[in-house]
Amino acid sequence: MAPKRKGPLQTVQREADEIKRQVDSLVKDVRQGNGQESTQAPQRCKQLQSTLEDTMKTLNKLTKADEPAPVGNYDQRKQEEERRLLGLAEKLKALSLEVSPALRLGLEASVAGPTKADDDSEEEEESEEDDDDDEDYDESEEDIPEPGDDMYISISALKGQQEGDLTITEGEILKVLKKNENGWWLAQNSQSKQGLVPKTYLQKYSDVDDEDDEEDSEDEELSEAKGNLSSDPQSNWTTVRKAITQIDTTDVLSAMGAIPAGFRPSTLSKLLDESIAYRAGHYIQPELSQSKLSFKDLFLDPDTGKVRAREVRASVSVTLWSCKMIPTPGVGVNVLSRHVRFCVFSGVQVLSNIHTVRATYNSKHPKTWTFSPKMTGPLASLLDGECFLRCNSDSAELGILFELGVTFIRNSTGERGNLSCGWAFLKLFDASGALIPPRTYELTVNGGTPYERVAVDPSVALEARGSLLQQMLQARKHPKLTVKLKSPKGRTRAQLSVLPDTLVGPLSGVHLLAMHRQLLAETLLMDRASMQNADVICSPLLATFSEVVDQPDLLDALRTSWLDAERDMTRADKRDLQKLKRTFVKVYMDTVYHLLYSAGLPDPRWGDDQVEDQRARLIYACLHLHQGSNQSPSEGHSGPQAFDIAELSYDFLHMAR
Repeated sequence: MAPKRKGPLQTVQREADEIKRQVDSLVKDVRQGNGQESTQAPQRCKQLQSTLEDTMKTLNKLTKADEPAPVGNYDQRKQEEERRLLGLAEKLKALSLEVSPALRLGLEASVAGPTKADDDSEEEEESEEDDDDDEDYDESEEDIPEPGDDMYISISALKGQQEGDLTITEGEILKVLKKNENGWWLAQNSQSKQGLVPKTYLQKYSDVDDEDDEEDSEDEELSEAKGNLSSDPQSNWTTVRKAITQIDTTDVLSAMGAIPAGFRPSTLSKLLDESIAYRAGHYIQPELSQSKLSFKDLFLDPDTGKVRAREVRASVSVTLWSCKMIPTPGVGVNVLSRHVRFCVFSGVQVLSNIHTVRATYNSKHPKTWTFSPKMTGPLASLLDGECFLRCNSDSAELGILFELGVTFIRNSTGERGNLSCGWAFLKLFDASGALIPPRTYELTVNGGTPYERVAVDPSVALEARGSLLQQMLQARKHPKLTVKLKSPKGRTRAQLSVLPDTLVGPLSGVHLLAMHRQLLAETLLMDRASMQNADVICSPLLATFSEVVDQPDLLDALRTSWLDAERDMTRADKRDLQKLKRTFVKVYMDTVYHLLYSAGLPDPRWGDDQVEDQRARLIYACLHLHQGSNQSPSEGHSGPQAFDIAELSYDFLHMAR
């Protein structure tokens, strides 16, 4: 039987094993002081360093294509080998200082501080200055390390799992000696121990110092508020409320063991609550040019009278399939909703609106979430896993950020909140700048926030170790999100091309958004007296459509009514753009416009079954009346709200982005 061929990576691993054996032998000889072996230590150390550098260069040149046979987890194995070699390099560096007295003395002289006599003289001078000036700072502040470009603080504890890793504690100040491209930085702690630390566990010391200054200023404001509560009650209450809410609900639940360690407060839910700038209703509005005298993304084709199509850098269909091995909250927490929020992300900031898809949950499989891959019939768009994404950003790290979340209520206090169960990121472009191929992707779900990378469940490590079989078994325990990427075709592609350059939403609502875009373009580009005219426009549909888009049940009502109206049209009617627009406006005014300002329709509240059921009953009653009788859709409920002129007035200067 012919012997197995050794691959390049396996050869490098054997070389690294031999280097490690020689380094350990050298360390043993130096520690024991073995005569001639100890005197030859500097030369042996240099030879090993040279050999290690050659091995590192060979490793960096390796690619998966060089292997004669498939290798499982090739990139991970290569990265682990690189970390091992870096650890050996640092060990040799420390050993070279130990066996070379001249080099060691020079280094100590360069980093040595002032002598004791100098310290005494400086203290005497400082004490004299203190007698002259009472405003000098306390000398104890000199013990605090000066913030610099190489000083970092650890944001979480980490135990070194391999040789060369540095064990750190939360809040520990470290000096970064080298920043490796693979994300593992060489750091040194206060005990002069060196090792590799992932950069995601570190934060610049100067940034933390600035945050501390801000917290100190808030504490000062709070103390001033306590001393002068009657001067400005509103501002005082804001300051006091900030101080009270410093302890987050998530911290309490984590301490109780009610949620896994990798859960965090939902980042995307917080953005949605704080600003309308992350809602679809904001992104469907026209975008003004830099001069504010024209529109940047809204044009009409003079030949056809239709909205001019615009090609963007990324226009894809995204289908959510399932989430697997997602940990569940513990006792004392009642989950109201399981969902996935996603948006366009540059690695630094959110670049689009945030769209939410609710997951289907089966108590028999508590760690599995599923979605409807194709919406049929009356299924709500909130449950539709088939979505679209458009973005024209030129960011090199452009991709899709998925955040798995739950809305919960604490049984003991009745307090509601939103948790992130983890996040995943799908980069849309490869190194050459080409869009990634349309296929199914299985994404690993990370814990923490999108700006850190930790395990959702600490019992399941992010990086699998051991044999190939063990790695495969461990990989099955990792939380996964399965999504499918497709390229839109035919009519869907044409409808997507007239939408705003940046937008995320359900694929089932594309035709409604395209019709709104057509009406918007004609109103702003054709019906105005002149392009310099900025008067408020009387258009109930344009004035209220953004509110409907942000309420999925109302958008579903419009979709259902519009589909019914299209069934009654002939082919000639469907080709008549003017008739299509008139019918669309009529359907809108007869259904969702009445519902939007109905006194009996409660305001939407995420995760509240009672409110959702009440809204569903009223919407169904309205649609039933609209389909089959001569009654007004407003009959059967408590009537409309008090009239507001904003229901009719479209101020495009105020609404435009």
